[in-house]
Amino acid sequence: MSEDIQNTEKVEQTGNEQVKAPGKKKVNPVVWTTRIIILIAAVVFIWYLFSDRFTPYTDQARVTEIIIPVIPRVSGNLIDVRVKLHSVVKTDDILFQIDSSQYALAVRGAEANIENVIQQLGAQSASVKAAASAVGVARAQLDRAQRNYNRTERIIKKNPGALSQADIDRVETSLNQAVEQMANAEANLAKAKEQLGPKGENNPQLRMAINQLNNAQLQLSWTKIFAPIEGYIESFNLDAGYFAQAGKPLVTLVSKDDLWIQANFKENNLSKIKIGDKVEFILDAAPGKIFKGSVSSIGYGVQTGDKSTPGSLPDIKSKSSWLQDPQRFPVVIEIFSSDVKKLCRAGGQADVIVFTGDHTFLNFIARFRIRINSWLSYVR
Repeated sequence: MSEDIQNTEKVEQTGNEQVKAPGKKKVNPVVWTTRIIILIAAVVFIWYLFSDRFTPYTDQARVTEIIIPVIPRVSGNLIDVRVKLHSVVKTDDILFQIDSSQYALAVRGAEANIENVIQQLGAQSASVKAAASAVGVARAQLDRAQRNYNRTERIIKKNPGALSQADIDRVETSLNQAVEQMANAEANLAKAKEQLGPKGENNPQLRMAINQLNNAQLQLSWTKIFAPIEGYIESFNLDAGYFAQAGKPLVTLVSKDDLWIQANFKENNLSKIKIGDKVEFILDAAPGKIFKGSVSSIGYGVQTGDKSTPGSLPDIKSKSSWLQDPQRFPVVIEIFSSDVKKLCRAGGQADVIVFTGDHTFLNFIARFRIRINSWLSYVR
């Protein structure tokens, strides 16, 4: 009997243990994985919000250089081509020579014109002297006629019948003729002086002739086309005999030293960026390497393409996405090292990150990020 009771107690204990065992549930690994993913996503999201302001990053950046089209100022056939594609030229190097024959003739014609003007001025000067001499003769005749007229009046007053009316009329006619001759002589002198104009270089005829000579000499000098800056020749496709047209580019000259990086940042990246902020960037031309620079300037406006011409209706573009596309603004990055500039090519791609302050953790992550991207540029 006692044995049955003991067996019954053991069975009850075993049953109780079996009832308690289901209370210890095992955690589902899917739940743990979901929680970890949510936590990581939250951390990444928070990091993205802060990094987007304090360490903004963009891969929409390009090397920009001064690009100058080489444009002739006069037209003519090229008789000498001293460069070729990708040639390195220095400032004031002669690039092309245009046939100068017609321009040299124009210079000689302008020189001959100056000599002709000088001769004309000499002749006009002689005319002035002759006119002045004629004025002197006319004045002397007028003085003599005036004296005769005065003497005749005195005689008439003393003895009214001493002179005949014919004599009196002859004296008056002589005086009137002398006055008229004097007026004509003075008018001729004024006309001769007006034709002669001012003396020396102030003479308008001489000034015009000198200006024509200067213009001809200037056009002759333009037949030699010089390099305006130091750089590289691009867009080259011509040879001797090519007819160069004034105002039409012959080649393109890419500056060797005047270059920078234009990084296009999203508008909400700009809130913390300041001129002088330190920058690190990578170039596709030099994978695996990190270069340093600084923010030189920040753009204040871009072309949106929404402006309508007067008299037309506005062009409104509908967007189906619920998030607006971010507007980007250019930020100019100054390149410090001249050795880095040698690696840059106009239009080359770059990745840029800006450090807006002493944010230790964010700066560390940003440096790690751009180094990862520099290694990835090997496989772009």
